[in-house]
Order: sequence, then structure tokens, then C-alpha cells
Amino acid sequence: MSEIKQEKAAIRKILRKARREHAASLPKEVSALVFRAPPGPIRELVPEGATIGLYRNDPGEAPSGGYARFFMEAGHPIALPRIDKLEDPMVFHVHTDPYGESDLSEGRMGLMQPAARSPVVEPDVLFMPLVGFTEQGDRIGQGGGFYDRWLAAHPDTIAIGMAWDVQKVDQLPVEDHDMPLTAIITPTRIYGPF
Repeated sequence: MSEIKQEKAAIRKILRKARREHAASLPKEVSALVFRAPPGPIRELVPEGATIGLYRNDPGEAPSGGYARFFMEAGHPIALPRIDKLEDPMVFHVHTDPYGESDLSEGRMGLMQPAARSPVVEPDVLFMPLVGFTEQGDRIGQGGGFYDRWLAAHPDTIAIGMAWDVQKVDQLPVEDHDMPLTAIITPTRIYGPF
């Protein structure tokens, strides 16, 4: 493993723990209110009728369900990623039930994802989870490279990271394949557009 990959692995371990502990410390009532709807400056980045790509958050990640409901109610098609094989690219499928999640089932790595029969779409705007970020817009993800590869193949996508404030760090190692974000949202602040 290269030195930069070792450094990223160590950073991920620290930030995942901080993220998990922070999210667990929030009362459910508070957790339900944060990330309920995107702030105005972020909504202004979203073109009319744009397909919105989101993620189904795992414990600890910034909750994305409020955004899914908000954009669906605003008339936007919603999509979630589906991963069938770890070596295959991530593909987005239509998500039709952000309230009851009846259209999702457990997939790879225990992640909830749309059925393979759901229509495939390409999001115009992609809200994505982060493990860590800097004020300048650098990010570190889970380490699988799925979002970086997807963004590299779809460079016109408006990419917006979602994170807790505790995930902000002063500096991150950045490699050529690390794709930039348009903006980052936390419960207290918007970073960007970059």
C-alpha cells in the first residue's frame, strides 16, 4: 500500500469514528430536523426538472432522506445508486418511495438500494456522503472510488457533499483521481460553490 493510501486509511478510521459518535449523540428529534430540506443557495444550484441523485444513508452518515422527500415533492425525479459487483461502476436507478422505502432492498455491503428492474437514470445533481472534507472543497470518501469514477465519467454533474461539521479537517491528501465537488453542506454551513 502506498504512503498516501495508508494516510487516507488512517484519516478514514479517525473520521468514521468521529462521524459515528457525533451522529449517535444526537437525539432522534434533532437528527430528524437537520438536513430536512436543502438551504436556499443549494436549491439555486439545482436546474428545473433535474434528476437528483442521492444516497441511502448508513448510521453515522449525514441523513439524506429529507432531501429525497423535498426534491420528490418539488417534482424532481429521484435516483439512488445500485452496486451489483464491487468491480463494476455504480449505476443510478429511480427511487420512487422516499417515505416508506418500499422500492429498496438490501444489496452489496448491506446497503439499501433500488431493485435492478428500476429504470436506470443519470443524475444531473448528485448529493453524496463524505467521510471528511476541507473548507477548500477537498473530500475523502469511503475508499471504494465509486463516486470518483462516476463523477469522472459524468463531469457536468453538480456534485454536492453532505457531512456533519465534525468531519471538517484542515487538510487532506488529494490524488489525481479524487474528483472535486461543487459545494459541501453541513448542519451549520455551506462551503462553496467551488
